[in-house]
Amino acid sequence: MKLFLVLLFIAMTFITFAQNNAIEKEKWHGDRPLKQDTSSGYAQVVKVDNVLYISGVTAKEVTPEEIIRVYKVLEKSLKSFGATFQNVVKENLYTTDIEAMKKYNYARKTFYNNDFPAATWVQISRLFTADAKLEIELIAHLPK
Repeated sequence: MKLFLVLLFIAMTFITFAQNNAIEKEKWHGDRPLKQDTSSGYAQVVKVDNVLYISGVTAKEVTPEEIIRVYKVLEKSLKSFGATFQNVVKENLYTTDIEAMKKYNYARKTFYNNDFPAATWVQISRLFTADAKLEIELIAHLPK
């Protein structure tokens, strides 16, 4: 009986510990009912506490028009939780043509209204989608 009670106590402690380590996530993925893409295995936006993690949005060309299109899609993701580009604290940009991105940076800058986030820009050989030349992901904080 003592052994049973000890094992029960250990099991209950483990369950309580496991439950306390769980995080609450809210997701958004456009109009998808499951709020995620189950075929590729990702959500466009995941909110944990007051932080938004926004998956990368891609473009097939690095042109002002495509850069603006990408940022408009990102803006829609931000708005899904009531945020704007002023809530963005980190931007990661991956491209196969960093010189073109530098040349057309003015298209990106208009979305931030001179309130720029921390940013990392990396030139890579390719992205997940073989014909994509640009991908941008964001992290944004909402007010508490």
